[in-house]
Parts: sequence; C-alpha cells; structure tokens
Amino acid sequence: MANSIYSSQQLFQPCLSNKHCVPKKTNLLCFASSQLNPARSEVSFCTGTLLIPHPNKVERGGEDAFFVSNFKGGVIAVADGVSGWAEQNVDPSLFSKELMANASSLVGDLEVNYDPQILIRKAHAATGSKGSATAIVAMLERNGTMKVASVGDCGLRVIRKGQIIFSTTPQEHYFDCPYQLSSELVGQTYLDAVVSSVELVEGDTIVMGSDGLFDNVFDGEIVSTLAAYSDVVEAGFRCSFLEEISGDEANRWKA
Repeated sequence: MANSIYSSQQLFQPCLSNKHCVPKKTNLLCFASSQLNPARSEVSFCTGTLLIPHPNKVERGGEDAFFVSNFKGGVIAVADGVSGWAEQNVDPSLFSKELMANASSLVGDLEVNYDPQILIRKAHAATGSKGSATAIVAMLERNGTMKVASVGDCGLRVIRKGQIIFSTTPQEHYFDCPYQLSSELVGQTYLDAVVSSVELVEGDTIVMGSDGLFDNVFDGEIVSTLAAYSDVVEAGFRCSFLEEISGDEANRWKA
C-alpha cells in the first residue's frame, strides 16, 4: 500500500500566452478535505486529503477541485482553477469542479482504458463551464505502476526512504504563465499533457498539489515533514501550515 498526501494549493497566476491570455489567478491557499480511502486491491493508495480555502473565498469553498477514487489501485487528481475569471463575472470554481466531476465519473470508462491522458481528454471535452484550470491525474495499477498525466504546473512528488525519487516538471509558456485546459479555443488540450510513469513500492509517499504548494514549501521541507509525521493527514496539515507562512511572507515582499 502506497501512502499519499494529496493537496490542492495555489499561489501564482497562469495565462495562456502573450497574444492570447486568460485572467490571472490571485493568491489562494487550499488543501482537500480529510479522508482515508480503504485498500481494495493488491497495491493501492492510502490517501489523506486536506482543503483550506483562502479566507476571502471560504464562502464558496475555494476555486480548486479534486477527486479521489479507489478504482483499481486508486486514482487521485487536482484541478487548479483560474480565479482571474471573476473579473469577467465568471465563477472560477465552476470549470475546475466540473472538470473533476467529469473525470471522476469517467474513471471506469472503457474508452479511457485506465489512461490518465485519455481521462483528461474526455473530462475536458465534457466540461461546458466557462473558465480554465491546470490539472494533474495519477492512476495506480495493481502491480504498483503509477501513471501520471499533467497539464500546467500542478505537481507530484514520490518520496521513498527520505528521498524524492520522482518529480513532475511544470509546463509554462513563460514565468507565471503555465499551460492550462480552458473553455476557450486558445487553451491547451490533452495532447499537451506531460505523461510519465513510476514504479511504486510499499511505503512510498506521493505528494500531489497545485503550484502553491511547491512554490512555497521547498522539497526538503516536504521530506522532513513526512519524516516527522507517520499519518498522511497530519503531514498534510503541517505542509499547509508551512505553505501559509511562506505565502504570507511572499505577499509582504510583493507589497
């Protein structure tokens, strides 16, 4: 059984390109809600999640979305909503929430064939809400192979025995302008996704989140936090605390 800390947090603002640009995101700190998924297969995720919306967005529950499924070895995913859409009177959470809802319902689809890139394609095609989001999906096979597909700067780390053995690479047009799925024709598609796979062993920990986590909490801090907490939910709370402190410091520096 592979341990997993799954987090949906963001701090920076994406746009599509110099020529075609969607609204930028404002600062947002968020995790997914605490829960544990039971093991149903030979190799599976034991998942802890945590969601803490930005104080200004508590009333609508934040603008990001995620889902966790115990289908086969387990599926975890994060969509990072673009809050700048609010400037056009569009609820930034609608696109990311619908995208994740569609992905969750399509996990067992025969055409998806347990392929994270195809899951992104079908979920994106089924999403009718106006907006955009970066996204990452990880699927664990019963044999321990984890397949990952991501568009933009949501990220994932695999930690084994105190060392990061696998890390995704963010996609950016330029600084603070990551790739993203969008309701607009100028956005990216599943064909732009970075696809990778990694062989997991029992005891590995997977940390997944949007860019706010990895922009504000260094990899070394994540590793040391995992070493101090055996429970994935407790570790997630601690990472959230570190990220909130880093985010506040960044805001003061920008001011």
